[in-house]
Amino acid sequence: MKEAGSRHRPHVKGPKWIVILVFMVSIFLLTVYTYPPTSPASCNLLSSGGCAVEEIPAIPVKELTDEETAAHVVIREILHTPTIQSKNPKIAFMFLTPGPLPFERLWDMFFQGHDDRFTVYIHASREQPVHVSRYFAGRDIHSEKVVWGKISMVDAERRLLANALKDPDNQQFVLLSDSCVPIHNFDYVYNFLIFTNVSFLDSFEDPGPHGIGRYSEHMLPEVEMQYFRKASQWFTLKRQHAILVTADYLYYTKFRLYCRPGMEGNRNCYSDEHYLPTLFKMFDPNGITSWSVTFVDWSEMKWHPRSFRAQDVTFELLKTMTSIETSVHFTSDEKKKVLTRPCLWNGMKRPCYLFARKFYPETLDNLMHLFSNYTSI
Repeated sequence: MKEAGSRHRPHVKGPKWIVILVFMVSIFLLTVYTYPPTSPASCNLLSSGGCAVEEIPAIPVKELTDEETAAHVVIREILHTPTIQSKNPKIAFMFLTPGPLPFERLWDMFFQGHDDRFTVYIHASREQPVHVSRYFAGRDIHSEKVVWGKISMVDAERRLLANALKDPDNQQFVLLSDSCVPIHNFDYVYNFLIFTNVSFLDSFEDPGPHGIGRYSEHMLPEVEMQYFRKASQWFTLKRQHAILVTADYLYYTKFRLYCRPGMEGNRNCYSDEHYLPTLFKMFDPNGITSWSVTFVDWSEMKWHPRSFRAQDVTFELLKTMTSIETSVHFTSDEKKKVLTRPCLWNGMKRPCYLFARKFYPETLDNLMHLFSNYTSI
């Protein structure tokens, strides 16, 4: 008689497929143990010795010289140290000129009403200008002679930057020539430069004789050919980058010694076209735009860019300059490639240029007449 609440338990029989599965796994493990794989990239899973893996050659790491180590530390600290935020951020307008500034009156019109948002610095290498604008009076810095194509051009740029860095409110540093003019109003230029965190520095890779062809192996080991770049010298640097340029000695010295006119093989190298784009390609390629905010017309494919005469300065010309949204470079090799890139501001496509050159002094009256019209649209 069965007890109350008890249940009948049927005899449990394992399914046949479980028995077959256990048998197959056992055969597999026995085979692996008896005949281990011979491939060097395979492992004997049951061996206490672990895996025999083919060694992959290590990528050689460049050994830095003492000078490079010190330079890398300084540059890293500069780039990683947050810039002190100014309550009154300003733009430093730095004029690199041999003498008089023929467009002072135009710049005076551009600056009017914005006295607390900019500073002016003038490096005059031949003769002291006689200023007609109060914004330029008393703004000349100590200057040295500048010879086109030589390191003295870079020296003048660094001299301007060092003087402009004395003012802690200066956050963007614009290099301009005596033939440069503004093609937008001040508010547009100010907002364009202050409200972004990059430097507008031209930079591209030219495989031809006027690009890579100017590189010298004497720059090794510090400057490798793969980083050698070309650019227009007219830049706008953020404060962090301006400090880096004035602090650099090692890479500047390489360009002073080995990027100059009259090098071996009858080659010419011009430091103002290569030093900065190469330096930033090496250390902060994502911190620069690789295009300049200063328009220069190289479409004639000559040694010097197109210069504008009085009859060239029309409303249509200036509006064309202000609406260009693509940066263009030309290589100097046999292919003569045209390299284009969109101009992006904070990730958005915008017109490229804030300034333009080269204008003859005779264009001043036309520019003055047109300025308020073409900068207000």
